[in-house]
Amino acid sequence: MNSSLTDFAGYPCLKLDNGALNLWLITSAGPRIIGFSLAGGDNVLAVLPDLNLPTAENQVYRLRGGHRLWHAPEDRTRTYVPDDLPPLIEEIENGVHATQPLESITGIEKKICVTLPDERPRAVIEHTLTNRGIWPVELAPWAITQLKPGGLGILPQPTADTGLLPNRRLALWPYTNINSPHIHWGDRFILIEAKLQDEALKIGWANPTGWLAYAVDNTLFVKEAAYQPGAGYFDYGSSSECYCGQDFIELETLGPRVTLQPGESTKHREIWSLYPDVELTADEAAAAQLAADLSL
Repeated sequence: MNSSLTDFAGYPCLKLDNGALNLWLITSAGPRIIGFSLAGGDNVLAVLPDLNLPTAENQVYRLRGGHRLWHAPEDRTRTYVPDDLPPLIEEIENGVHATQPLESITGIEKKICVTLPDERPRAVIEHTLTNRGIWPVELAPWAITQLKPGGLGILPQPTADTGLLPNRRLALWPYTNINSPHIHWGDRFILIEAKLQDEALKIGWANPTGWLAYAVDNTLFVKEAAYQPGAGYFDYGSSSECYCGQDFIELETLGPRVTLQPGESTKHREIWSLYPDVELTADEAAAAQLAADLSL
């Protein structure tokens, strides 16, 4: 693996590459991954320099785009804490640690560890939340990846035969139009066409399959995160979520809800992979064949 300082997408960045893929980590704010691409390919992540969220402290949270670490449940005070200061970046074998300065409002320290473990187009992203405060805090790690619009989200659904009992539960946010033509409801997959205009949607679900994906510009982005059966998850039991609006689509994974005592940490691991030459339409049979071909 190689690393170098460079500018990318309007930000000073540390670039990591292993010959198969490139990853750019912002050095001036975050921690935030702003770029992820196959070698010689286009960035699949969204770049959103002008999109902001209002905070409870009359400030703004700069979305910027790319990948970020939040902690659930979502709350304007504890979630939208600005991350405008440079993270502490430390190089490790085949990667880096990036640690955000302590959030004084929450007492939570955020750290993202990125490694490119071999020469495949694959990255391991480990997220750590540590309670540096003096009180116990209930939360869950929440890893959010913003991707550029125009592609197709692939949300695998549980398929276990549970007989007379239900085998899945979906969480829908109030702004979601269940009849949206951009949502293709399937038995095995829900497919989201990221071509919304003047509307938004969000879907959450327990995801024992452990992966979700997005196809754009003939490239497939897959992120995997382990599901822990029997654990409690926020948002009606959602371990995976997908938000889609006009400017981006988000693939989100969450760890189980935990209560961190002072000094305790919780970790949440994702594996990212990129596959070239993937053309996909909003067809469930095609998505199933792709998943079979890739052994997902």
